[in-house]
Amino acid sequence: VQLQASGGGLVQAGGSLTLSCVCSGGIFSRYTMGWFRQAPGKEREFVASIGWSGGRASYADPVKGRVTISRDDAKNAVYLQMNSLKPEDTAVYYCAGRWSDDGFYTGRGQDVYDYWGQGTKVTVSS
Repeated sequence: VQLQASGGGLVQAGGSLTLSCVCSGGIFSRYTMGWFRQAPGKEREFVASIGWSGGRASYADPVKGRVTISRDDAKNAVYLQMNSLKPEDTAVYYCAGRWSDDGFYTGRGQDVYDYWGQGTKVTVSS
């Protein structure tokens, strides 16, 4: 299984950005998918995750209301739409995936994910 993240870039505060992550190999339609981020000098942290059934999602408090995670199983892709971006959103964003028997499972811990993308850098200028 390989995950390829893209869509990062430089954006002004208040702007929007949508990250994409495409999965090759495996059975994407049965994967719980997540987004994590790592800011300079900080540990990697959870951003959002989505199950494979019913669109159930989970969000970290710092991004709740500004970020939407979605998936398109026909394209083997998961997306992270980010609005009202803040300088503190600056980080390398990673997508992650894991097989889940439970379609409603939305893991928030890094250790529950088996597959990781290479990361895409988001820089928010003030």
